[in-house]
Amino acid sequence: MSDSKVTLENSCEAAPALGAALESNEAETTKSTAESSAGFYAHISRLSTTAVSRLSDCCHGGSKMAVLAYSRGKREINQYFNIENAKLLALVTVFLLLIFHSVSRNYGGGDTCERLLSSGRLLGENAWQPYGCMMHRYKSNEAKSCLSEKHIAFIGDSRIRQLFYSYVNIINFEVKEEGMKHENIAFEDGSASLKVDFLWHTEVNSSMKESLTSWTLEGTSLKPDMIVLGAATWSIKLHNGSTEALNQYKTNLTSMAQLLEKLAEHSEVIWVLQDPVLEDLLRDDRKMITNQQIDLYNEAALSILDSINSVSKAKVQILRASRLAAEQTIGKSLDGLHLPKSTRDISAMVLMNYFCNKILKPIDGSCCLPRPPSTLIQKLTACFFILSISGYLVVNFICRNNHRENKLPKDIESGEEKKPSMAISSVAGLKVPFKSVCKLGLIMAYFYFCDRADIFMKEQKFYTHASFFIPLIFILVLGFFYNENSKEAKFLNREQTDEWKGWMQLVILIYHISGASAFIPVYMHVRVLVAAYLFQTGYGHFSFFWLKGDFGLYRVCQVLFRLNFLVVVLCLVMDRAYQFYYFVPLVTFWFAVIYGTMAMWPQILQKKASGNALWNLGLLLKLFFLLSCILLLSYSQGAFENIFSCWPISKLFELQGSVHEWWFRWKLDRFAVFHGMLFAFLYLVLQKCQVLSEGKGEPLFSHRISDFLLFISVVSFLTYSIWASTCKNKTECNTLHPYVSVVQILAFILIRNIPGYARSVYSSFFAWFGKISLELFICQYHIWLAADTKGILVLIPGNPVLNIIISTFIFVCVAHEISQITNELAQIAIPKDGSALLKRLLGGAGFLVVLLLSAQEESKL
Repeated sequence: MSDSKVTLENSCEAAPALGAALESNEAETTKSTAESSAGFYAHISRLSTTAVSRLSDCCHGGSKMAVLAYSRGKREINQYFNIENAKLLALVTVFLLLIFHSVSRNYGGGDTCERLLSSGRLLGENAWQPYGCMMHRYKSNEAKSCLSEKHIAFIGDSRIRQLFYSYVNIINFEVKEEGMKHENIAFEDGSASLKVDFLWHTEVNSSMKESLTSWTLEGTSLKPDMIVLGAATWSIKLHNGSTEALNQYKTNLTSMAQLLEKLAEHSEVIWVLQDPVLEDLLRDDRKMITNQQIDLYNEAALSILDSINSVSKAKVQILRASRLAAEQTIGKSLDGLHLPKSTRDISAMVLMNYFCNKILKPIDGSCCLPRPPSTLIQKLTACFFILSISGYLVVNFICRNNHRENKLPKDIESGEEKKPSMAISSVAGLKVPFKSVCKLGLIMAYFYFCDRADIFMKEQKFYTHASFFIPLIFILVLGFFYNENSKEAKFLNREQTDEWKGWMQLVILIYHISGASAFIPVYMHVRVLVAAYLFQTGYGHFSFFWLKGDFGLYRVCQVLFRLNFLVVVLCLVMDRAYQFYYFVPLVTFWFAVIYGTMAMWPQILQKKASGNALWNLGLLLKLFFLLSCILLLSYSQGAFENIFSCWPISKLFELQGSVHEWWFRWKLDRFAVFHGMLFAFLYLVLQKCQVLSEGKGEPLFSHRISDFLLFISVVSFLTYSIWASTCKNKTECNTLHPYVSVVQILAFILIRNIPGYARSVYSSFFAWFGKISLELFICQYHIWLAADTKGILVLIPGNPVLNIIISTFIFVCVAHEISQITNELAQIAIPKDGSALLKRLLGGAGFLVVLLLSAQEESKL
């Protein structure tokens, strides 16, 4: 753990979850990263010690001895329960999970295609979760693109016909189940040149065999690219469930086996297992179709097809997922035989994922999705980390040998140990950066295994109110439980802002993993949290520049490095655009805007404004100019896109070749930073005029004014929440959000800071997470969520609760370690010497240009 301390001037650079930290108004140093990491556990120990001491005062005899034993036991636990030991445990857990999943995949785990067809569970009425992979919900245009110039054939009875219609409805939802039922049906889409046929064959007999044989003949045109077939219920019905009919079914299917095997060489052949029935609802002429009979026919089909697949390279796939879904939904059947539409739609979507994921490669569809090939940049990055690890081992070996050689020999004349030579010192100096890069390389390997390599499983999100609100209540209770007195009671003091960042980040994490964006009231409140981070960015950086006036290159580079280091590394390792991690570009852009606004002539600082009050007006004019620029860009999308579409800026702000995502993100919270700057200015002016009372236990204003402002704040806070809860659609809400989000932000700030007792305490639990909130926000993309945030990473399959606990534990440990690595490398990469810093900036700019050119050339290929 690093013992280096970060000064106040670097407190913004330490990076809140999505921007700069608020600066304290006094020139005090902050704790080191190691101290902050241990603070959470130290606080728990202090709470326990305090409680024990109070309890022991009122106890006697055996009770007092029991309390003393408890206290000693607690100290022993806290001695070993710390962040470093937690990281070691996380490392061992990751190693064991890698072994488990690798062995499971290679020995009987099955690939994602097999899981898609054969296993899963029902999450909701029409939400199916295959075991360990994600299903993409195909839309009409996607289905047409995938099936262009393709031929799909369904063969079977009325159940297969219903599956046919559900499949066709994905392509064209206007198609209805019309016409004669006991006949062939053809569907064509001329715009995509695709064809989907249904062939009416109720039994596995010579008629079905002839249809299959016709597709194996030489010169046959329009052979199906996928064949979906299955039948059994008519055989049971026509022959009254006789044993002879079952034996004939086995004989006929065996004779068809070679045909299916031959077709599977060039087409996808899928046999659909028979779904269960609801026997009580069956008509009298269907009463013989029992679940016992269906099971016998399914067992026969599985036995025959498995024997074929065991000796053949071309496999006939078996669709078991439809039966699993039907077992949970057959109770909604209208006639006991045919499934409800929602269940048929699930089976159709499974088939669409099976066939199309290999072609379209959707981000949120990991089932049947091949692993993406590594790019040249990814390979070069891997080589760099491998060389760094090798370099660290060499340097460590040299340092150990030199330490042994120079430990005992002493200078003969003085009797003192000789100082190591300059060469030895220079080699030892390389140990820290090599060690940091080495650790980062191992962490990046974990990122790659989680979200690029096909090792760990992924599952889709499914929102329920319980999945969001139960964890939310849990973390709020923890946050309120772990509280302690603040060192100071100033307005928005450092401990309070860390707390603010921490609980907001935890809420955002729960929001992301639960898929709560589907619930508009939660979506709108989380949008306020994102605006609040930008508000803090404006408040914190403005306060620093206004009070300190430090516009030096060193500070700028420190801030930019701390904000962008992890994201740049992830862009290289995970092959993602810079804009993909949208909030880091956003806060980087706004930091540049704040810097430009405050640094441009005339530079107006608090010292200057204190000498002449007119300079305050000049600062307001600067802010008004900034607001005018924001309004101009927000009402001219064309001008905005022209500015950010110019190379090389476009490479930083484009996503999939367009700046539309950047435009949307920028516009959504375009006033938040301005509001933060303006609020900081008003607060600092009032503070300078000694209007505020910031002593411990004192209300911020007079009692009458404080009570009035608290009442207004509570009403405003609740009013916004009521409005957000009544929004009908996201488009309407997002239009008003930039103008009204500041209401709830200011209301919260005043409620939190006007009462003196509220400013005097803070949650150490939330503050601990607030110190690593930037890393938490970025790391969640790949090692907590999955498929680039579209799904959930599955480390412990089959147990969602335990999986969340284990993955969260590893995720938090990794985020904390990356925070330490960033702090260590920032001290090395950004020297205070101006000439050395300039040389490194030129080198970094050259590297960035080469990287952008390489990405541009690779995108052309």
